[in-house]
Amino acid sequence: MSSDAPEPEAPASTDDERVSAKLFGEYEIDGIEYADPSTRRYITVTPIAHTMGRHSEKQFKKSEISVVERLINRLMQTDENTGKKQQATRIVRDAFDLVEERTDENPIQVLVTAVENAGPREETVRLKYGGISVPKAVDVAPQRRVDQSLKYIAQGTHNGSFKTTTSAAEALANQLIGASNYDLQAYPVSQKEEQERVAAAAR
Repeated sequence: MSSDAPEPEAPASTDDERVSAKLFGEYEIDGIEYADPSTRRYITVTPIAHTMGRHSEKQFKKSEISVVERLINRLMQTDENTGKKQQATRIVRDAFDLVEERTDENPIQVLVTAVENAGPREETVRLKYGGISVPKAVDVAPQRRVDQSLKYIAQGTHNGSFKTTTSAAEALANQLIGASNYDLQAYPVSQKEEQERVAAAAR
């Protein structure tokens, strides 16, 4: 005996039921804005802050790692923090809390803006002409600009917290906020300006 009753339909999934992953379980990774199109493909934002060396064996694949994890790795490149991944992660997480408290903005957006602002566009190389070294200004590749930005932010954090009462998290928050606002007093921006000034003189 056949039944004319319609089969029950599966409930449709709604957007409210989809939970997007967040960095540290707090910060949204969607809607990040990029002001510099040249470095956009080299600034990756993911909700994962520790990939356990997934890209370590692939040359030139570092740009696929989250920019947050790359910042964490940069902070470990000192004598005091070598190999202390959990400590460096905690510093970044606490710094993000301070950035959000002070600016009322997504700290990931602040980091991306800071990296874009602190990347030098020109640098100098040494060319030898008949045994004489001559400085020559050259353009900086976008991937290297991101590398230099992270380097300056990490160095500024170390300088601002070493042998002072300022914590590493607070020093990092100061560097991120200063670089995102293009504050010339911030270490990353001052280093970028100095490098470009030297390059301009070597044109």
